[in-house]
Amino acid sequence: MIVKILSLLAALMSLSQAALEAGVRQTNLGGNLYLVNRSFTLSEDYVPPDLVQPASAGAAAGTLMRREAADQLDRLFASARDAGYTLVAVSGYRSYATQRAIYSRRTSSGDRKDKERAKLLVAPPGASEHQLGLAMDLGRKGKTNLNAAFGDSLEGLWVREHAHEFGFIIRYQAKWKEITGYEDEPWHVRYVGPEHAQRIFELDIPLESYVEQLQQVYFGEYLTEDLPT
Repeated sequence: MIVKILSLLAALMSLSQAALEAGVRQTNLGGNLYLVNRSFTLSEDYVPPDLVQPASAGAAAGTLMRREAADQLDRLFASARDAGYTLVAVSGYRSYATQRAIYSRRTSSGDRKDKERAKLLVAPPGASEHQLGLAMDLGRKGKTNLNAAFGDSLEGLWVREHAHEFGFIIRYQAKWKEITGYEDEPWHVRYVGPEHAQRIFELDIPLESYVEQLQQVYFGEYLTEDLPT
């Protein structure tokens, strides 16, 4: 645990002052590091200002992301193609109303166990990263259903090893469930920018932990308690 804490501190402190300040600014609404989860939610009227259709990501019409994320998604998909893999963009930006409808549908059917399971896989309205326009659910050619099998596929394994090179992280992993509130979702990638994605990948921690410690380092509040394992 001490090694992980020191590694995180070293990684964050290695950022230049300008980069550190820029990183902290990115935790504000509109920034690439902005944290959205069940504790930190978006308002019903929030819509990202620069939504675009990814140019060559195999996305269906209306599959949108913020411009910077969309450009990097195109680069990610192109690199995957060069490696022999075809990725498909399944679901990008979702409005508050769309997320509300999805959540209601997924959590209102089945028995109690099914409903509780659904809550670990579907965000309530306002708590979805998709509303930020920085998240994309990925599939593979001919298989666009979102399930754990993607993580074990050749395409999913490639994404896990290379997504950070283009600024994306695998946002939800089973080992972080107590922190993120969600089950393993190997298909869900979140754009945070290449520099931060590289550090998050190397440290192997969820975005919640990274943002918290980035702010603590910036404001001089050095760690006094253990990070989640």
